[in-house]
Amino acid sequence: MAIKKMAEKRVTRKIRVLECIRQGRIGGGESHLLSLTRHLDKTRFEPLVLSFTDGPMIDQLRQMGVETRLIHTEKPFDIRVWRKVKRLLETERIDIVHAHGTRAGSNVLWAARSLGIPVIYSVHGWSFHRDQHPLVRRLRIMGEQWLTKRSTLNISVSASNQQTGKDVIPSFESVVVNNGIDAKRFDPNGRYKDLRAELGIAADKVLVVFIARFTAHKQPLTLIDAFSKALEEVDGAHLLMVGDGDEKEAGEQLVQRLGLGHHVRLEGFRQDVPDVLSAADVFVLPSLWEGLPIGLLEAMAMRKAVIGTRVDGTREVLQDGVNGLMVEPGDAGALSAAIVRLVKDKRLRESLACKAEETVRNRFNAAAMTREIENIYLKIIPYGI
Repeated sequence: MAIKKMAEKRVTRKIRVLECIRQGRIGGGESHLLSLTRHLDKTRFEPLVLSFTDGPMIDQLRQMGVETRLIHTEKPFDIRVWRKVKRLLETERIDIVHAHGTRAGSNVLWAARSLGIPVIYSVHGWSFHRDQHPLVRRLRIMGEQWLTKRSTLNISVSASNQQTGKDVIPSFESVVVNNGIDAKRFDPNGRYKDLRAELGIAADKVLVVFIARFTAHKQPLTLIDAFSKALEEVDGAHLLMVGDGDEKEAGEQLVQRLGLGHHVRLEGFRQDVPDVLSAADVFVLPSLWEGLPIGLLEAMAMRKAVIGTRVDGTREVLQDGVNGLMVEPGDAGALSAAIVRLVKDKRLRESLACKAEETVRNRFNAAAMTREIENIYLKIIPYGI
């Protein structure tokens, strides 16, 4: 009888979810948000996306018919925007806030808590890292501790990243929901444009691809150095690097200084990632740290041989020599050797690529990921609104 009465109290309106992200440029967290909003059950949930900078992600969301709002800041814990966020939550009658990353979480938490709105905080990789100045690292840890302690529920995108949090923040608790890839968008059997012809890269070259932000943590300069060393041992390889960031100019200068102009091409951010991956033979992500790298999963879904580093998330996905190759982060020599190995051995590339696709198909599906997150939303509001 009690259950029947609770069911009768349900209201039919959809649950309004504010999905918050730090920027409108597309990176791993932004790709995750795009997949999540695309697969959400729109008969039960009504997503609204708040971004703290404009960019191509906003255009994609609008094309998908998802409402978006922009409140500009490029800083975490920017108290100047907190009241604007609060007004947005009130005006849009938000039921749940889902913050993706530190900048988003730190700039929505106060507003949501002041209104009694539950907050889910997804950690897409921690803001603190071992290579930081000790004071910076300590401040970042304090910030993450503040966020994770006050959120209604925390999500870790990998078990290893969850453990990293527990090792540093003893009180940290979370549920693990692995990132998932859209199998329709990243289909190795799909039809894609001839990107090699567009960029003037010969069809017989072994094309090594990097798609990520040009920032120190993604190690683009280490990759350029490693590729230069690889060319001393192999012919017929080309490196395509796609992305933007504060190390882009340094990357261009390094390519010029090493005389790699005919072997390395640097492109800005592109939205046609499946086309880029379709043209690739090898995908490299030499990061110093990760949560669970979506770019790597996308390449694997497209049946590409991949090279990653032994960091959180990546080491959960890759088995060295089985579905990819792994090297230590920051080791240009080991990275170069892995590139040489794959350029020389086509049979190995094909074997790793097939296993890579199988891994993503079986374990990292966007639809399944979304169902897990929907269930979390419903547990927080178990009987609707």
